[in-house]
Amino acid sequence: MRIFTFEKAGKPTLGVLRSVAAEQYIDLELAGYAHAHDLSQLLAQPNWQDQIGTILEEHPIHAVQSMVGVKFLPLIPNPGKIICVGLNYADHAKEGGHAIPDHPSFFLRVNSSQVAHQQPMRVPKASSKLDYEAELAVVIGKTARHLTAENALDCVAGYSCYNDGSIRDYQRKGTQWTLGKNFDLTGSFGPWLVSADELPKGAHGLKVQTRLNGQLLQDGNTADFLFNVSQVLVIMSEVMTLEPGDVIITGTPAGVGYARKPPIFMKAGDICEIEVEGIGILLNTIANEVS
Repeated sequence: MRIFTFEKAGKPTLGVLRSVAAEQYIDLELAGYAHAHDLSQLLAQPNWQDQIGTILEEHPIHAVQSMVGVKFLPLIPNPGKIICVGLNYADHAKEGGHAIPDHPSFFLRVNSSQVAHQQPMRVPKASSKLDYEAELAVVIGKTARHLTAENALDCVAGYSCYNDGSIRDYQRKGTQWTLGKNFDLTGSFGPWLVSADELPKGAHGLKVQTRLNGQLLQDGNTADFLFNVSQVLVIMSEVMTLEPGDVIITGTPAGVGYARKPPIFMKAGDICEIEVEGIGILLNTIANEVS
């Protein structure tokens, strides 16, 4: 199943696509669902997939809506944690002049850095070096700590797309990447959650691509992860409790803009598409920061 967050009457509301064609959806509020406004709360329900499955089969006709004119919000507008994995593809590490890591690097994004599918990503006033990064996003569905390789994937609700937009000059001003990864409205999340049962185990073997103005610039595959989803979850759960609605972004393949000669940075008027096989396309226009 595919669940997304959209704006209705000024508040977040959840919808479920009726088909992969994404022409119609079921408004969970109109369907009378108790957790129709917060995906984190929905995922915290122990039998959420059964509940949504029943709604897909038995929904009232007035809950069926057209996708035309839908205003998407970030899949989870305010996740408890946005955890990012750095240098998780060997070819990306090499293009940036980094050694192949023996252990994953992690950093955090903040909620205010996110935008939604079909909403503009912003080039900040402070820099013109906004770069794209196509990534698979993992969405947690169960509270978990001290996971093992055998049970790690049990806590995954599903997967989505993420554009880990990066302000490269600020990213390199210090030894930590936090500043460059957290400018307002520079990271995009969506368009929807695809439940884990609809994808290969651990989302293995999926193409991960970026197209900028129609030009293919990144073309990777999750089979090339240095640290797969299960390994990342085991490490993170050694450190902190993972909770429903937490998001883990799994790293980007080679082909980022700053490593090209000459470099490519996104500018106002550009259209960036992030596609993860089996999930869909996350599309954003690029615009300048508004005063």
